[in-house]
Amino acid sequence: MSMHVVDRQVGHTEEPRLVPASAHELLRRSDAELVAAQLAGSPDERFVHAHLAALRAGAAILEVTGRPRRRPVPRTVWDMVAAVAPELEAWTSFFAAGAPARAAVESGREGVVDVDRAERTVAAAEDFQDVVRRRLLADAPEQGRLLLHAS
Repeated sequence: MSMHVVDRQVGHTEEPRLVPASAHELLRRSDAELVAAQLAGSPDERFVHAHLAALRAGAAILEVTGRPRRRPVPRTVWDMVAAVAPELEAWTSFFAAGAPARAAVESGREGVVDVDRAERTVAAAEDFQDVVRRRLLADAPEQGRLLLHAS
């Protein structure tokens, strides 16, 4: 028996896509970054770990959907996620806007992020990871294999 997924937005049927082990690993790494964010001693560190958690969750989406094949090729994970999952644009815009601050902290600058921004980013990363997990891991058929349903 073949399993199909109905894309309710366009009304067609397509084969389900298995969630690869690499996507699971990226979600585990995202979890680890969120733990690191909770344990971080400074707002800068909390922000960086939260941003990296979201980045890994976004990369998990790309592991399942593949990278977009349009020209010009998007250059960042956030650009690619927005291209393959436009319904996540609010998230991709939020995290893309934080990339320069993360780069500044990673280059050694201190005091780049205040407590409020760090907390907002941690909360956003947790919420984004939940959205990604629901999107990728929502249905587990009886065989224990995970599928991605078209949205």
